[in-house]
Amino acid sequence: MTTAESDYVRTLTSVHADPGVYEPQEDSLLLCDIAATTGIVPGARVLDMCTGSGAVAITAALLGAREVVAFDIAPRAVDCAQRNARSVGVEVDVRVGSLAEAAELESFDVVLCNPPYVPSEMMPTGMGLHRAWDAGEDGRMVLDPLCRAAASLLAPGGVLLVVHSEFSGPRRTVGMLSDNGLSVTEVSRRTIDFGPVMHRRAQWLEARGVLAPGRRTEELVVVRGDRR
Repeated sequence: MTTAESDYVRTLTSVHADPGVYEPQEDSLLLCDIAATTGIVPGARVLDMCTGSGAVAITAALLGAREVVAFDIAPRAVDCAQRNARSVGVEVDVRVGSLAEAAELESFDVVLCNPPYVPSEMMPTGMGLHRAWDAGEDGRMVLDPLCRAAASLLAPGGVLLVVHSEFSGPRRTVGMLSDNGLSVTEVSRRTIDFGPVMHRRAQWLEARGVLAPGRRTEELVVVRGDRR
């Protein structure tokens, strides 16, 4: 592990999530791990979508990005991420907004995203903590727009890394990114136990036939898309 990588690992353990802001969990850590091990961040202009507490954006800064811009739709999350970045001592430009606002900016060398991806019976509304994970019946309320926008967000030679669950359609992610002109690979899978949200959804997922009866684990998947 390099010095930069050890710095971000230590820092992530101390990132604070305010009430109503997503606490960094296995998906955040997996995305940070892959960003570190692929070596795509040093010197890059980086976009972190759905930043939450700012953990991924802060990691990018610690890994040597020349510039980091982060977006979240929740003002509470933006305030939290800004404070965390200041506490760590890195510069991150954190803004309220979504893909529409990000698309208005100059293109990026690297786009990182840990979006809401948990399937939910209803489309999420409002600004509560549930917006950090609820993503509609197929879990793709944010993933589909991200896949459609990825090529325009990336500079030539740029890289997208997105983490999500096996239950939110990684094959669809690969297909959509490919259809939109990116060279796509699945770079990591990690099996984890269900957290509280997935435990609450388990019977509904079983009834839909997408979860085997009694199973309470899921695979997290990181998909990489390279703009040619």
